[in-house]
Amino acid sequence: MNDVPQNIEEDGSGPLGLGMLGNVKVAMTVEVGRTQITLQDLLRLNEGSVVELDRMAGDPLDILVNGTPIAKGEVVVVGEKFGIRFGDIVDPKARFESV
Repeated sequence: MNDVPQNIEEDGSGPLGLGMLGNVKVAMTVEVGRTQITLQDLLRLNEGSVVELDRMAGDPLDILVNGTPIAKGEVVVVGEKFGIRFGDIVDPKARFESV
């Protein structure tokens, strides 16, 4: 999973000319869904509890970088670990401007 995407050079320059900024680490999050519950319901949760989310099974997952949506994707299994396959990706220039 540590493969460098084809459109990004090993030195981090890539299509946007990021140069040394290409080595800056960001937090990537994959969001399955969301919900709102009361504190009372939160305190009642225990092992085996199920919380319904706002997504349908099979819907694409949101991929966020530092809280900014950059793509939709799906869960895959790579060996014994989970991974994410990118699908609908936000335009690279728009991603750069929003991150």
